[in-house]
Amino acid sequence: MILFPAIDLKDGQCVRLKLGDMDQATVYNDDPGAQAKAFEDQGFEWLHVVDLNGAFAGESVNGAAVEAILKATKNPVQLGGGIRTLDHIERWLSKGLARVILGTVAVRDPELVKEACRKFPGKVAVGIDAKGGKVAVEGWAEASSLGVVELAKKFEGAGVAAIIYTDIDRDGVLAGINWDSTIDLAEAVSIPVIASGGLASLADIVRMTMPDAKKLEGAISGRALYDGRIDPAQALAILRGELKPEPGLFEERK
Repeated sequence: MILFPAIDLKDGQCVRLKLGDMDQATVYNDDPGAQAKAFEDQGFEWLHVVDLNGAFAGESVNGAAVEAILKATKNPVQLGGGIRTLDHIERWLSKGLARVILGTVAVRDPELVKEACRKFPGKVAVGIDAKGGKVAVEGWAEASSLGVVELAKKFEGAGVAAIIYTDIDRDGVLAGINWDSTIDLAEAVSIPVIASGGLASLADIVRMTMPDAKKLEGAISGRALYDGRIDPAQALAILRGELKPEPGLFEERK
């Protein structure tokens, strides 16, 4: 079970948004490379990066910041935001990314995703961002009529490395991950699912160790790590089974 620390990039800085709103951004670090190294030093083994400007622009905008991150950490990095073409994918993978995350293009052109999976096996993930149960695109600014499971099923057998599922209604507000919807998705498809949006406390970390969550690949944490609501060493020890959480720490979150 992997805990992915998140670096969201806006104008070259590490930020967190509230409910996906670019106008509600809190800056946490103006040195993305240093933040990536700090996460590595804390014991994390993966890194989740999103080019927020790129998600709206449809092309990479924070390229220099991403390259600084890749130089600063030995950890594998997955990147989403503004990656819309095979050329975009190839360019980023050639720079050392472990995998790219395709979001809007997965809705607009699922065949391109399948082609990318054939061309770059194990290197392509799909980001499914949902608002009110429907898939959102263009940096969450636009809703589609597609249901989450409906979209995910389009990629069964295509070789997608993972699905990153984000509940926009919980993102950045520390309301707890939408475990019911996330686990329902994981049970509906054979593709590994990563939970995202709202991870709030050690209670969510403990929830990741419950039997019905075992099929998940992991979860992404942003604001809770930056705000100090989660102690990295404690969280990682719980996930590795090295630390038994205090009784009553876990509360079922709906």
